[in-house]
Amino acid sequence: MEKLSVKGLAISLGAAWALCMLFIGWVSIFGWATNIVEVMSPVYIGFKPTFLGGIIGAAWGFVDGAIGGLVIALIYNAIAKKK
Repeated sequence: MEKLSVKGLAISLGAAWALCMLFIGWVSIFGWATNIVEVMSPVYIGFKPTFLGGIIGAAWGFVDGAIGGLVIALIYNAIAKKK
């Protein structure tokens, strides 16, 4: 089995999750996806339905997604190494 690039998966998942959080933060200004912002705002400090809140959410989302991608790649590589 092929190994995953830990750095590549971390950056790509971080970027994807950051774009999602940015989009959700900005569309919540217009009243859409406000429930998601309410759920995520205690976890992502500063994430609010504002322009700046969307950017803050994107920054938190990048860090969160990158950590998730790192963990996924490390676990996958460990399992793929054993087979």
